[in-house]
Amino acid sequence: MVTLLFLLFLLAIMAISCDKEEKANSTDTVLFEMAKDTAGYKWFKNSSSLLNKSAGSAHPQPFLRTRYNSVAATMLDTNGKIKAGSVFPEGSVVVKELFSSEATLGRFAILYKSENNENADDKGWVWGYVNADGSISESSSNKGKSCTGCHSQSGNIDYMLMNKFF
Repeated sequence: MVTLLFLLFLLAIMAISCDKEEKANSTDTVLFEMAKDTAGYKWFKNSSSLLNKSAGSAHPQPFLRTRYNSVAATMLDTNGKIKAGSVFPEGSVVVKELFSSEATLGRFAILYKSENNENADDKGWVWGYVNADGSISESSSNKGKSCTGCHSQSGNIDYMLMNKFF
């Protein structure tokens, strides 16, 4: 009887653990799907050209470009730069495409404003860091802990640093 109870206890723990992992993975999968969808996005500075990585970037990839969904794009000026003092509204998606070479997309850094998401940080952002093949570089369940240090530096606009460096 004790063995049976112990086995049931282990199964319950495994089910709870699997459920938590599945939720984190499903959020990461949703972020990856958002990153792959380019329809209706606007590019930073109205250009899809690759930019050289800035001196302030901790990303290892040497090239990048950034785009904003239609909700986030309401915070861009006519030059495609983020308006000073902006706070991005709920539903905003910002995708930084990080290129390993000029021809090879290596990773997506995704910010999704969804305050009620269990993986949102204290400003309502869900952070995604997903490789171009869909594998997870850092889970959204970490709430951007390895990202917010840099993204909180002076000159950020609601965590965004594009205006500061470009």
